[in-house]
Amino acid sequence: MLNIQGLQKTTLLDYPGLVAATIFMGGCNMRCRFCHNMNIVTSSGPGEFSDEDVLRFLSSRSGILDGVCITGGEPTLYPELPDFIKLIKNLGYKVKLDTNGTNPQMLNSLIDDGLIDYVAMDIKSSLSEYGNVCGIPDIKLAPIKESIDLLLSDVVDYEFRTTTVEEFYSLDTATEIGKLIKGAKRYYLQGFVASEYVPDKTLHEVEKEKLEQYCRELEKYIETVEIRGV
Repeated sequence: MLNIQGLQKTTLLDYPGLVAATIFMGGCNMRCRFCHNMNIVTSSGPGEFSDEDVLRFLSSRSGILDGVCITGGEPTLYPELPDFIKLIKNLGYKVKLDTNGTNPQMLNSLIDDGLIDYVAMDIKSSLSEYGNVCGIPDIKLAPIKESIDLLLSDVVDYEFRTTTVEEFYSLDTATEIGKLIKGAKRYYLQGFVASEYVPDKTLHEVEKEKLEQYCRELEKYIETVEIRGV
């Protein structure tokens, strides 16, 4: 059973170019210190919504909504995800998946089976700082790099993105990430949003002037670099 903790019925922001609904899956294998969804990340279920609740809603909005975003938490933790997406696709929707890239096997399978149309992968930090930023000191980096390489092979439409936090993001971070995803089509620097659920209350947003400097550095490696949510 999927642990569905939230359903945003309409969004113009989550799926580029489409009117969509967003499904929030509970549970995650990271503990990012800046996470504004920690309330659902730490949820082990049961979900606020059943699979049937969501599918019934999506069926009622057919012809009104264009797409569905599946986010979290980390959706690829759930073996049931592919079958759930099949039911969504059968309703005629395009599907966008948000992921931290730790399950390249499922990501590859979803792409191969034509179940996802767009992927947004979070790059938490440079590889040297990944464990510190994502809250898992011994995080395995090989699966993350495999997911990056898969998306860079252009088998599905995609974007990379990083939530920028003053304490974690520097010009050196931008350079390292630029080299890590060199040749990528799109990369977004997202503004940090403080909320009651962010576990580390000492963190700060990055000033726009610094973000613009980081963009100039990243543009040496990436086709399109933009600031989002600032």
